[in-house]
Amino acid sequence: MPARNPDMDNASAERLLDRPPILVVLHQESSSPGRVGQFLHRMGFPLDVRRPVLGDPLPRTLKNHSGAVVFGGPMSANDNETYVREEIDWLAVPLSENRPFLGICLGAQMLVRHLGGVVAPHDEGLTEIGWYPLEATDKGKAMMDWPQMVYQFHREGFDLPAGAELLATGPTYRNQAFRYGENAWGLQFHAELTRAMMHRWVVHGAHRFDLPGAQHGKAHLDGRLQHDAPLRAWLTTLLKTVFETGNQR
Repeated sequence: MPARNPDMDNASAERLLDRPPILVVLHQESSSPGRVGQFLHRMGFPLDVRRPVLGDPLPRTLKNHSGAVVFGGPMSANDNETYVREEIDWLAVPLSENRPFLGICLGAQMLVRHLGGVVAPHDEGLTEIGWYPLEATDKGKAMMDWPQMVYQFHREGFDLPAGAELLATGPTYRNQAFRYGENAWGLQFHAELTRAMMHRWVVHGAHRFDLPGAQHGKAHLDGRLQHDAPLRAWLTTLLKTVFETGNQR
């Protein structure tokens, strides 16, 4: 039985006993699903956490899961490590079974690679590390309200896979959010960071703040005070759209 989350109300706790878990794929021993995990728990979903980089196997089917979330990590979707190639190949499972899937940063880039798209650095060597503007496309606006600023931490971007719908764009890396088919979603940016996670990223990622286009640590923390509330509200809507609406299809 899943552990009781003190933040859940009784109704959510009861749903947690009935709903199949959501597969959570992380890429470091210390990684956390952050607010995505917290919000999914409040929605009544247990989490099945796997770390392929540490040898955890991925399920052959998602028929016993409510969907999957693949998070970011310091590696590249272009790396030739066995677990990276196998994880990209594994994405055939949620796509073929039409199960709800959300890829965040590296997870989105892996989805792009699986769909035959290209993941690459910016032509001018620019990064997005800090807070940057976001603009929803007409298709994105029709689905939900989007934040105007989002948190980024990446040195590579992706092109839009054939058949995908572009939902949001940015001035430096154009492709920021997309949907493929009914149930597969990819995000370049991060909405999952708790305050503690952001402080940890600012400390451990400080060596990247001198990269072209990156912002320094104070801008990360100051930006959270200004921009995080709309991002948090949007994440709640997104997760309901992906995993509640998606499981009704």
